[in-house]
Amino acid sequence: MLGGGTFTTQNKVLPGAYINFVSVARASATLSDRGICAIPMELNWGMDGEVFTVENSDFEKNSLKILGYSYDADEVLNIREVFKHARTLHVYRLNSGEKATNTYATAKYSGTRGNDIKIVIQANADDENQFDVITYLGASKVDTQTVSVSNELVANDYIMFKTGATLEATAGIALSGGTNLATLTGTQYQDALDKLESYSFNTLGCVSTTDTIKALFVAYTKRMRDEAGVKFQTVIYNYGADYEGVINVKNKITEAGMPEQNIVYWTVGAQAGCAVNKSNTNITYDGEYTVDVNYKQSELEAAILAGEFVFHKVGVEVRVLEDINSFVTFVSDKNSDFSLNQVIRILDQIGNDIAVLFNTRYLGKIQNNEAGRVSFWNDMVVYNKELETLNAIEGFESTDVTVKAGNDKRSVVVTNAVQPVAAMEKLYMTVMAS
Repeated sequence: MLGGGTFTTQNKVLPGAYINFVSVARASATLSDRGICAIPMELNWGMDGEVFTVENSDFEKNSLKILGYSYDADEVLNIREVFKHARTLHVYRLNSGEKATNTYATAKYSGTRGNDIKIVIQANADDENQFDVITYLGASKVDTQTVSVSNELVANDYIMFKTGATLEATAGIALSGGTNLATLTGTQYQDALDKLESYSFNTLGCVSTTDTIKALFVAYTKRMRDEAGVKFQTVIYNYGADYEGVINVKNKITEAGMPEQNIVYWTVGAQAGCAVNKSNTNITYDGEYTVDVNYKQSELEAAILAGEFVFHKVGVEVRVLEDINSFVTFVSDKNSDFSLNQVIRILDQIGNDIAVLFNTRYLGKIQNNEAGRVSFWNDMVVYNKELETLNAIEGFESTDVTVKAGNDKRSVVVTNAVQPVAAMEKLYMTVMAS
């Protein structure tokens, strides 16, 4: 991993892009796509010990193979919530346990869903010396192979066949012994975060209700944003982090038997999928859960002041009250603008994209002379103009960007003054009658 993060002095060791964001006192780069998120979660089926990536289109077509259930199953409701607005989800399965097995095969992944796999063996209708070996997941036939001996069987998307087993006709032998890890600890969450460190995403989700786990996610977010220069926001349930990189969701869902913090899944997807020139303020909740919106006006006002991302009822719809993060301690060089997720999206976009531009096009390739610095300046100007065209920033002048030589021969110092645009949220109107 290249160096990155913020800087106080020009004393960094690793090559990379070090970028500070501060408030201004009030008196051929390309924009990367959004819609990418990551969530460590509990699942009954799925890859063990590694991050696996699910695209929205893959989820719709291949949910059974990837997650062990059809797209419309209750067991993957939370994935559907994410994909209401996201396009890519990096998943780390937290609760890997034991794999189900029987005489003929072992489940591809651990988990209780493996116990729903069965193998049917029947004589082939056309050749009495061969067998049809059929794999079922629940009621779904997922694989058929015609072989004469078990050593000819090849692994499919659900099981790995054992060698040396004697094939004989059977109406169905179920796999058994598949388990999920019963109790999660910080170890599983830390493993997930370690594995996710090499992935890029716009939002990270924490669905734990344990404060120590929430604190772990906050510390990880701060380290990645401020020290490694990896810009994303983390969505957490009911935890006031007072940090622009953490979104604190207040509402719970009311379905019996379902974890109350599951609104996090939809929020992660909505934040990831929100364009750099858009806001989630007043967006309608279009998920499948029932959200508790039983708050008085005074409670909603208190939630906003506390930096809570809250849903409220507007007519028959549930909507986001204001697209804010948990940052509430405003100071002169980091004012209230930094509590707006739209502003953070814009600044994060700039930070990520300019870092990619520098690391891929300039680092170790372009000389640090006047011509090289002018080239970098020109690319940044073009990039900012594209942001202005999208109405993500306003009032941009080419003189707002400066690129100068740093303290040593290898360093450049950049100033990029931008004015992020925010969506209208408050109307103050005086109507005068005559």
